[in-house]
Order: sequence, then structure tokens, then C-alpha cells
Amino acid sequence: MKRLVLLSSVSSDAHTWNLVYLQLLIEELGHDVVNLGACVPDGLLVESALRHGPDLVVLSTVNGHGYGDGKRVITALRAQQALRNTPVVIGGKLGVAGPLEPERVDELRAAGFDAVFGTDAGAEELRRFIGDLVPTSAGGELVT
Repeated sequence: MKRLVLLSSVSSDAHTWNLVYLQLLIEELGHDVVNLGACVPDGLLVESALRHGPDLVVLSTVNGHGYGDGKRVITALRAQQALRNTPVVIGGKLGVAGPLEPERVDELRAAGFDAVFGTDAGAEELRRFIGDLVPTSAGGELVT
């Protein structure tokens, strides 16, 4: 079933090739993508998610600031009633010193991310995650 995926970087990340790759990957799976691009301010991301009502929000980062930026932006997304059940994932280089410690990954999940993909994650993990989503009129819900 076709889904709408909102794709973005975090506000401090100016990299774009990761977003192009992810857009092509998600479109190859048969889904529609709204790609907000690089250096997206938190407010614009929240506004876009409210406007588009995606089945999934995918955040990608390669600058190493994904942990801090991610915690801030997931808090802003989850503060919106309409986005509380929308699956949101983050992936890429989440820490400047290398892979995040398991405790930090747990903190991102506790803050509201449905999945956290580090640099060791492959495209297959994201494909599997997207395949497990069930679209609803109010955003996707995870199948458990």
C-alpha cells in the first residue's frame, strides 16, 4: 500500500546526498516522498508534518549532531496532538564521537522516536520498517 513519507535533515545538517538517496530508495518501494531538504528548522518540519499528514517522518543526518537535534525536534513533533501517533525515525551519524552508546539510543526512543538507525544500519532495515507500517487517515501506526 502506498504511503506518504516526509523526509528531512535536522536543522544543523547541510548534507543533501543522503536525502537524495533516501528519497530514491523510498520511491523505489512505491511510496510518495516530500523531501524538505537540508538545514530544516524545527518549526518548518513541524508545520510541514501537520500540513501533509504523513504516514512516516524520516530524519537523516550525517554531521554527527543527530542526537541533540533529534531530541529537540522529536519533542516538538510529539507536542502536536495530530503527530503523536505518526511514526518518526532518525538515522545516520548521530554522534560526533562515533556510534551512540546504547543508553543514548534508548533516550532517543524514550523521547518519541519509533526507530533509531545508526551508521551501521543498512537500507534493508529502513525498508523493513516501512513495510511494517499500516497507513491510517491520521498517520501510520506500527504493527506489533
